[in-house]
Amino acid sequence: MKSNGNVFNKVTHNNLLPSQGRILISEPSFQDAYFRRSVVLLVDHNSNGSMGFVLNKKTNLFVNIFFPELEKCHPMPIYLGGPVSTNRLFFIHTLGDTIIPDALPVGGKLFFDGDFNVLKQYILNDHSIEGKVKFFLGYSGWTGGQLEREIDEYSWVVGSPNCESILSADGESYWKTSLARMGKHYRTWINFPKDPLMN
Repeated sequence: MKSNGNVFNKVTHNNLLPSQGRILISEPSFQDAYFRRSVVLLVDHNSNGSMGFVLNKKTNLFVNIFFPELEKCHPMPIYLGGPVSTNRLFFIHTLGDTIIPDALPVGGKLFFDGDFNVLKQYILNDHSIEGKVKFFLGYSGWTGGQLEREIDEYSWVVGSPNCESILSADGESYWKTSLARMGKHYRTWINFPKDPLMN
């Protein structure tokens, strides 16, 4: 998970360190399909490594098609969480561990995973999860010290998320909005062309 390391877009580090509940915003010359213009929510970070989900890469898949009992429910889109365990479904939510047992706190009102069978029953009992739950196939992972090295190489900038927007985040516009919240120093990243060779 490394950018091409172009020097043109280096900006002053903002002194924010990666930690659980923070976001990673990719630098603009990332060409990897998973991380190009992506924003990743860190759900875990410690000396052994890091785990997160790409927030803004929606797929054409829906949770409903994988579970017959949910077929007639409101469409629940799936996002591309990252390149690891792409055959497994994960979710983040604001329902908390009182509604979803075994849910792990991420920060603020956000929780990670929990008892999926309880979530399914919650949905089948006609509770709306719109704006409360987000589903992912796969996750993004780093070994111990790897993420810190990538940040030092200006592949990522660490930010504090707007929790209200995380569950609805989608597309490149969310990447741009996240950078804009970081301040004027990142304006060059926002305006940098997707394909610099075509500029």
